[in-house]
Amino acid sequence: MASLDETFELSKMPQPSNSFEPLPEGWYEATIAGAEVKATKSGTGKYIAVRFDITGPTHQGRVVFTNINIRNENPGAEKFGKEQFAAIMLAVGLDQVTDSDQLIGARMKINLGIETSKEYGDKNKIKSYKALDGAMPADISKSAKSGSAPPWTKK
Repeated sequence: MASLDETFELSKMPQPSNSFEPLPEGWYEATIAGAEVKATKSGTGKYIAVRFDITGPTHQGRVVFTNINIRNENPGAEKFGKEQFAAIMLAVGLDQVTDSDQLIGARMKINLGIETSKEYGDKNKIKSYKALDGAMPADISKSAKSGSAPPWTKK
């Protein structure tokens, strides 16, 4: 057992918001907290399920999810997915990715929009990605090194 060195009273604690309302549209700093390769419903393709944790400038702690097609029977869906994946790679300075775990811990800015669905209601959708320092993708790709550790893991 480990002492907390104080007494916490529920009546004096901030209450969890449990809010699933979409975040307002705009740019947010985010960290990839999870990236898992999954099979599509049809079983004929693959996508990366990505979890982004918002780190600022507001709404810290909120979570946004997106799925990125990397293999799909629909060539247009696959092309769009690979364009999204390339934008993430550029934003974080990676020339190559061979494992979804390489993305975990990556920090960037994400531009959120709101998508309306009759089935699920309003939800956030990521419209674009860019580097935290505001560098344009061409600047980032020049500094990325193939085969090296992700830049955010270097000390």
